[in-house]
Amino acid sequence: MKDEFDNRSRPVPTGRAARAARMGGLAGGLLTSAAAAGARTLFQGRKPSPRDMFLTPSNAQRLTRELSQMRGAAMKMGQLLSLEAGDLLTPELAAVLRPLQAQAHFMPPSQLKQVLTKAWGSDFTKRFKKFDVRPIAAASIGQVHRARTHDGRDLAIKVQYPGIRDSIDSDLRNLASLMRLSGLIPKALDLSPLLEDARAQLHEEADYQQEAHSLRQFGDLLKDDQHFIVPQVYDDLSTRDILAMAFIPSEPIDTLEDADQTTRNRMAERLIALMMREVFDFHLVQSDPNFANFRWQPETGKLVLLDFGATRRLTPELVDCSRAILRPALDNDLPGIAAALRDLGLLSDALPEKARAEILNMVETANAPMLHPDGFDFGDTSLVSDLRDRGMALGRDRSIQHIPPTEVLYLQRKAAGLFLLATRLRAQITLRDLFQTYV
Repeated sequence: MKDEFDNRSRPVPTGRAARAARMGGLAGGLLTSAAAAGARTLFQGRKPSPRDMFLTPSNAQRLTRELSQMRGAAMKMGQLLSLEAGDLLTPELAAVLRPLQAQAHFMPPSQLKQVLTKAWGSDFTKRFKKFDVRPIAAASIGQVHRARTHDGRDLAIKVQYPGIRDSIDSDLRNLASLMRLSGLIPKALDLSPLLEDARAQLHEEADYQQEAHSLRQFGDLLKDDQHFIVPQVYDDLSTRDILAMAFIPSEPIDTLEDADQTTRNRMAERLIALMMREVFDFHLVQSDPNFANFRWQPETGKLVLLDFGATRRLTPELVDCSRAILRPALDNDLPGIAAALRDLGLLSDALPEKARAEILNMVETANAPMLHPDGFDFGDTSLVSDLRDRGMALGRDRSIQHIPPTEVLYLQRKAAGLFLLATRLRAQITLRDLFQTYV
């Protein structure tokens, strides 16, 4: 019987032609299934909508399965889109893509050996006392392995999937075409700014030497902070396709759900406070809020920070605009908040008046309880549910064609991810104190 490792082991398709053919086959299968669903609906005397035709359970499974097996930019873009449902996609399509936030398939050992041989030479096994071919994690760009060198270093080694860097541009074009073809993205919606920014970021993420640089930057910035651990980089084993780091024993962040209230509050507050420092002090943000990028050590109470491939340098203008929203937010000054949102590109005159009014009403609903002097209880999900439902309603409004600046979307994504984490941990935090520091 195959174990979980065998079931999740799939070769990564390599080469632009092979990946384009794979995407073409996916598109053909999805459209054939959608046509069959439309015919059944017509037979039942109802007029089918493109959304209902395309988003059948079988199509949802096919889409997520294929993107997770392809990995690379196709999977990464699916992850990014699933996090931006309120701004870009229908909530239904976002729900289809959301499983891509889970771990990807693994490379089989034979393909892994080819990648390592190309990077380190045919005698690479002599460098290690132990190298575990079963990865401890897998994502869209690469997978991570435990290893121990003969000199006693305990390592976490991130190995990039073969051919990923060369296929980024074509993957994004093919995925965008598929989304258009499905009818789930409005035809008038211009995705080109987002796709161009995603293309640039993915090329950066696929350069592990660049990620090593970001790791060192954050290591230096946080070296005197007793609350965080950033893994050390080992240059002698690192290349553009391999990132060798110190392995830090730790637990997944969601195991904090079983901790006491004080610990949950403290950890969530530290991560939110760290984002404030990233924006206003460092001007450098690790923009990927995936829960897997945060771990913790129960015995020390320290948080371990992982995956700096999505590190983004903020412009002075964006930092100033971000700071400008804090004072009106603390004063519950709605006109001031509206002006700051416009400067950030989140509230545009191009939006229908009804949509602008609803966005400001949602801000007013959230602002007072979240900034109450006695703190906000993220464990009370009534406010979260209300805002989510109203946000989903906005997402269904096909008259909304506005996409905020992508650099703002990445900040919004990081903030939303931390908000969800605090909700998951049922944390109680006085956000006013955190914001007041940076006014």
